[in-house]
Amino acid sequence: MEQEEAAVGDDAQSELTYHIERPVYDEPFVRSQLLHRKNKQSLGLRQKLAQQFQCSSERAKAAVRSFLPILTWLPSYPVKQYLFQDVVSGLSTGVVQLPQGLAYAMLAAVPPVYGLYSSFYPVLLYTFFGTSRHISIGTFAVISLMIGGVAVREAPDSMFNTLHVNGSNTTDLDVVARDAKRVQVAVVLTTLVGIIQFVLGLLRFGFVAIYLTEPLVRGFTTAAAVHVVVSQLKYLLGVKTQRFSGPLSAIYSVKAVLSDITSTNITTLLLGLSCLIFLYVIKVLNERFKKKLPIPIPGEIIVVIVSTGVSYGLSLSGVHKVDVVGNIPTGLLPPAVPDFSLLPTLVTDAFAVAIVGFSMGISLAKIFALKHGYSVDGNQELIALGLCNFISSFFQTFAITCSMSRSLVQESTGGKTQIAGLLASMVVLLVVVAIGFVFEPLPQTALAAIIMVNLLGMFKQFRDIPALWRTSKIELTIWMTAFIASVLLGLDYGLLVAITFTILTVVYRTQSPKSAVLGHVPGTGLYYDVDEYEEATECEGIKIFHSNSSIYFANSDLYVNSLKEKTGVNPEHIQAFRKAHKKRMANSSQSSPLKKRVEDKQHGVTHELLSYNHVEEKQKNGQLGDRHGESDSEETIFIEPVSSVRFIILDWTAANFIDSVGAKAIKQVIKEYAAVDVQVVIAGCNRSLLAELDTLQFFTGVVTPEMLFPTVHDAVLHCQHSHPGPPAAPVT
Repeated sequence: MEQEEAAVGDDAQSELTYHIERPVYDEPFVRSQLLHRKNKQSLGLRQKLAQQFQCSSERAKAAVRSFLPILTWLPSYPVKQYLFQDVVSGLSTGVVQLPQGLAYAMLAAVPPVYGLYSSFYPVLLYTFFGTSRHISIGTFAVISLMIGGVAVREAPDSMFNTLHVNGSNTTDLDVVARDAKRVQVAVVLTTLVGIIQFVLGLLRFGFVAIYLTEPLVRGFTTAAAVHVVVSQLKYLLGVKTQRFSGPLSAIYSVKAVLSDITSTNITTLLLGLSCLIFLYVIKVLNERFKKKLPIPIPGEIIVVIVSTGVSYGLSLSGVHKVDVVGNIPTGLLPPAVPDFSLLPTLVTDAFAVAIVGFSMGISLAKIFALKHGYSVDGNQELIALGLCNFISSFFQTFAITCSMSRSLVQESTGGKTQIAGLLASMVVLLVVVAIGFVFEPLPQTALAAIIMVNLLGMFKQFRDIPALWRTSKIELTIWMTAFIASVLLGLDYGLLVAITFTILTVVYRTQSPKSAVLGHVPGTGLYYDVDEYEEATECEGIKIFHSNSSIYFANSDLYVNSLKEKTGVNPEHIQAFRKAHKKRMANSSQSSPLKKRVEDKQHGVTHELLSYNHVEEKQKNGQLGDRHGESDSEETIFIEPVSSVRFIILDWTAANFIDSVGAKAIKQVIKEYAAVDVQVVIAGCNRSLLAELDTLQFFTGVVTPEMLFPTVHDAVLHCQHSHPGPPAAPVT
């Protein structure tokens, strides 16, 4: 009979209390009396398919809105409230997007104008297909660097060296042919990235980003920042070195720059350092006075305009040999089909770029969505990025994702929707179509300064190290592994190593779960670790074993070993003791019918054994029975002391699943304990896990449903009142 009481005193501070009086439940009672399954109509495969593909006007509208999220907000767009803020935000973001497009094209190893193309087409498309209202799509340092590494690997300078026309041993580098080939590689890679992202989105694989845990992403992006800075040193100093890719490329690049540092162009260095200092000061001012400034000070566009004017006015390129952007063709290129013959060698790289690009986009999109109270769809974001990359690649763009710095500008300047992103792309379009030639004298060292200052936020991630040291050593190891592997092996192999290591840490955690023996807290139905809490006391004759993991092929043996170690009851040891004891008893009974003294040398425990002619022994769980007689002469033999445990309760409240290997291991250990008169019962098994056990035919032979209890307290009460032997103190 079950009764429930709840009482609240007159005092507002009084606590709610409850009292339940009911019989002990086991699994057969729960199945037959307490719970009854609902009658669900099972559908056949044909019916399921028909239901899945059933079409209606509402379903069609929902599908269109899902594929084109702009239709959900544009018809109700509040022009008076949002338009002015979106215009300001769009213009501010466009002003930032322009120099970043030019700069990040250098990272992608393609001419600067392709960075402008990549800052226009994808941004325009994302307005229609994206679900985030605040992120700024376009070029991004990490993705651009990954693309540049692939382009340099597939089209190195050595492929385009030609002998000098006068027949001497000197060679000339065909820059035009090299750049054309690298553009081909970047475009084909972008096409493949778009296909991968689009297909993953259709297959609802938006969850793949969860495998890129935050420490991994932050360690990886910090390593990418190191690669970016290293790659820009030669532009900042004005030295001529080749671009390296692959493992140890960062070390080779630094070595090449240092070995040629004596040829530094002083004019280039002074201009670059001036731009660096100016941009850093502007960044600090924007950060300090962001609440007072209506829009951030556009330091990057100021640097671009001023350095372009200085370069043109002083003829830095001709007189002082300062490297400049060079030719920027006016207008947009006609669509062209990528060279798909390059695809087979780019598949691995495309997967890396696709996953990293999506993880960057969705993580930032979720941050802004949480801040402004709306939701983003990870699968639709994959589709949107896939379409942006795939369609844009036919117009000579390279892969894109969202930029943290531009997204912060777009959001902080009051942007409400992707109308701001649309206007930002129009700013870039204006430059491409009308005034692109103005930026041809722009020094490359100014672009290098823009790139380096934009990476300051990533270098601040080094602050994660002391924080992770205090909170989680495993996450610190993931961060450091991602960073070191990506710096030394390159971003593609580094990412693969980091993901593999992260998965191994999950395996390690499941193979090394925390286990404990639980004890009862008097006056409650609660059970806690006896090693942690003074109030938790063990129940006499009962061991309650708890492990905070599921049981499957990777940790089933460890679970069983931990069970035997923690409880101190090992069936193999007990069996070995019994065999040795019987053998010694047989020998002693043949040598003398008199009483023997049995001592344990190792443990210093003494028991007295009597001849079979004088006493009748009882042995339970390896324990010796009462003595009924004595004799005068004695002899000594040595045996092992034994356990008084009669029950073991497996607490499965933390277990989420079990496989066939785990079920067989548990069934085997139950048989082993049964052979030494120790009964094993299971408590806290959830219903889904129970259904898995039924499917695995777990309840056969020595294992029955009567061994299952809904709570640990039920199991303890059952054990205390169901077995003959020394009475245990009842749990209340």
